[in-house]
Amino acid sequence: MAESDNIVVETAEKIFADLADPQTINNDKKDSWQAPLWQALSEAGLPLSWVSDDLGGSGASLADGFALLNAAGRFAVAVPLAETMLAGWLLAQGKIASPEGEMTVLPASPKDRISLDADGALSGRARGVPFAKTAKHFAVLAHGKDGISIALVDTAKVRIEAGLNVGYDHSDTVTLDKVQPITIKPAPKGFDQTTLMLMGGVARSLQIAGALESMLDISVRYSNERVAFEKKISKFQAVQHNLARLAGESAAALAAATSAADAIANAKSFNDEVYLEAASAKIRCAEAAEKGGGIAHQVHGAIGFTMEHILHRYSLRALAWRDDFGSESYWAVELGKLVANRGADELWPLVASR
Repeated sequence: MAESDNIVVETAEKIFADLADPQTINNDKKDSWQAPLWQALSEAGLPLSWVSDDLGGSGASLADGFALLNAAGRFAVAVPLAETMLAGWLLAQGKIASPEGEMTVLPASPKDRISLDADGALSGRARGVPFAKTAKHFAVLAHGKDGISIALVDTAKVRIEAGLNVGYDHSDTVTLDKVQPITIKPAPKGFDQTTLMLMGGVARSLQIAGALESMLDISVRYSNERVAFEKKISKFQAVQHNLARLAGESAAALAAATSAADAIANAKSFNDEVYLEAASAKIRCAEAAEKGGGIAHQVHGAIGFTMEHILHRYSLRALAWRDDFGSESYWAVELGKLVANRGADELWPLVASR
C-alpha cells in the first residue's frame, strides 16, 4: 500500500475509532452519532474521494478509495459513505460536479432500469436502493434512445418507499415519474449498467471482507475471555477448528476483494479481466459472508444473537451487502455465460496473468 493510501486509511480509521465505536453506536437508541460522524467524514473529504478537485471532490485515487471502503467495512459503518463515493464516481464519469451531502446511486440492481424520455425526463423504478431515504441527491444511470446518460437528481422530486435490509439499514424503493434532472450528460463510450454494477459489487466485496476481519477479531477475543468447564473456550478443539475456518473465509474474501480492486485500479477500462475479477470477488465474498457470519455466531453462542452484542452489526450487514449491485447467484450465472460464450481457453490467460 502506498503512502497516500496509508494517509487516507489512517484518517478514516481515526474518525471511525473516535465517532463510530460499535458498542457506543449499539447503545445509542436516538442515532445521535450519525451527524457528527458524517460531518467529520465530509470535512476530511472522504465521501467524495473519487471525485476530482475541479468537480468538487478530493481527488483521491481508485486505490485510496478502495482501501477506505475496506476500513469502513471493518467498522460496519452505517452511513452512506460507500454510496456517496459511488455516486460521486458515477457523476464524474459524465463530468458532472458532485453536490455536498449524502448521495446514493440508481439503480442498485442489474435487473432494474431507469429510462430517459425524449423530453429529457427520467422514469422507472429502482428497488433495494441503499440509503435512498437519507440521501439528498441521486446519481442516476439512465437508458435513452441515443444511448446511456448520467444524471444528477434531487431526491425531493422522486417517490421513496422506505424499507430496511437485514442489517436494519435503509434499502428503499425509488420511483421516478417523468422527473427532470438537475444535470444530465452522456455517459462515456463503453460505459453501461454492467460497469456500474461491477464497481458497486467490488465496493461491497471490500466492505464484506472488512466486516469479516472484525468478526474474526471479535470471535478470537471472546474465545479467550469466555470460560466453560474451568477453561477458556479457545482451548477446545471444536472452537479452534471453527476459528480456523472463520480465518480462512476472512482471508479468502480479502484476497478476492483486493485482487478485484487492484484490477480496476490498474485497468484502463472495464474489460474481461476486470469482469472476471469483480464478478468472482462478489461471489466469493458473498459466500464468505454467509459462512463466516454463521461461524462467528456459533463461537459466541446465545450471546452473539442478542441485540446488545455488537456482533450482529457486522454479520447482518455483511449478509445485506451480498444482494447489493447483483447477488451471488446473479453474478454466478453471468460469469457462467461469459465463460460459455468466450470459452475457457480464451479467458484462462487473463486469470493466469494475475
